[in-house]
Amino acid sequence: MGEFKLDFADTETAFADKTDAELREKYRIFRLMNSPILNGIGTKSAQFALSIGLPVEWLIKSTIFEQFCGGETISECQPTIDRLGHSNIGTILDYSVEGKSAEADFENAKEETILNLERAKNDDDIPFAVFKVTGIAPLGTLEKISSGAPLKESNKVKWASTQRRVREICTFAGEIDQEVFIDAEESWIQNAIDQLATEMMSEFNRERPLIYNTAQLYRTDRLQFLKDSHEKAKAEGYIYAIKLVRGAYMEKERERAEEYGYPSPIHPDKGSTDKDFDDAVVYCLDNIESLAFVAGTHNEKSTQILAQLMHERGIPQDHPHIFFSQLYGMSDNLSYVLAANRYNVSKYVPYGPVSDAIPYLIRRANENTAVMGQVSRELDLISKELKRRGAG
Repeated sequence: MGEFKLDFADTETAFADKTDAELREKYRIFRLMNSPILNGIGTKSAQFALSIGLPVEWLIKSTIFEQFCGGETISECQPTIDRLGHSNIGTILDYSVEGKSAEADFENAKEETILNLERAKNDDDIPFAVFKVTGIAPLGTLEKISSGAPLKESNKVKWASTQRRVREICTFAGEIDQEVFIDAEESWIQNAIDQLATEMMSEFNRERPLIYNTAQLYRTDRLQFLKDSHEKAKAEGYIYAIKLVRGAYMEKERERAEEYGYPSPIHPDKGSTDKDFDDAVVYCLDNIESLAFVAGTHNEKSTQILAQLMHERGIPQDHPHIFFSQLYGMSDNLSYVLAANRYNVSKYVPYGPVSDAIPYLIRRANENTAVMGQVSRELDLISKELKRRGAG
C-alpha cells in the first residue's frame, strides 16, 4: 500500500493551539524537570511546604499544576476540554486524589467518578471516564484479596463495600452507555482489581465495549494475561476491552520485590517491555472484531507501529475499537499529529484540589526524569517550534 509514516516532528501541528508565551512556560517547566537535582529539590520542597502549611498552593497551581492538570474541579477543566476538542482530541477526566483511607473519602471518590460519567454523557469531547480502585478501596483489603489471604470480618465488610462502589459506578456507566477505564496499580493489589474488572466486563460488555481493564506491559506476565483474558471473554460471550500501558510503578515494584525476597515482576530492561507492548498491540489488532483497546503510550516508535499496521491492514483510522491516549501536558506531537490524521485520540486530564494532586505531580516529575530522553525530546520540539515562529 506504499510507504506510510506520520510526521511526529511536525511542531506546527503539535503546538498549533499554544501561544508563544505558553510555549515558553512549557519549555521552562520541562527544563526544570530535565534536571534530576532541581527536580528532586522541587518535589521535596513542595511536599514539605504543604505539610507545614506554607501558602505555596497558588505557586504550584500556576506552574506545574497548570501544565499537567485541567483544574481543581470538573467545571475548571472546561477550557481544557474545549481546547482539546477543537483539535479533535478527547478528554478523559481523571480525579487524581490518592492515598485516602476513610470510608467517607472512598464514597466521595465514587460520587466524583459518577459525576465524571454524568459529565461525559452525550459529549463527544469526553470519550471515556476513569477511576482508580485505590480511590474507593482500602489498600490492606485489596492486598489480602490479591494474595488469597484469609479475611477478617472487618476486611469482609470493606471488600463488600468496595464491590458495591465498583458496581454502582459500572451500573451507572451501563445505564447511560458511557465507557469507563479501571486503572492498573501495583502488582500486589492488581489481582483484586482484575477480579473486579473481569466481573464488570462480563456483566456490562455484552453488547459493546463499556468497561475497560488496564494491563501494564512492563510486567513479565501481562502479555499472557491479555491473551488468557481475551479467550475467557470469547468463551463467556462478552467483548474484552483493555487499555495497554507500559507501567507507572517500576522502582517501587523492584524495591518491594527485593525487600520481600521474591522475583521482580518487572521486565529486566526497556527492550523487553517495548517488545511486549508492541506484541500486545499486534495481538489486539489480530482480534479487533472481538476486543477493543486503547494504546496508552508516549513512545513514538510504538505509536508509529500501530498507525502503520492499521494502514497496512486497511483498518480505518477512526475504528471504534482503537484509541490512542497520552497524558495532558506531554507528547503533544503524538496526540495532535494523530488527531490531524483522523485517528481516535484522547488525553488523560487529571484534576482535583492542588494539595491532593501533589502525589500525582511528583510521580509525573519522577517518571519523566527517569525515562531516558523523554524530557529532552519535549524540550527539543518546543525549541524547534519557537524557532520556527521566530519567537525562540
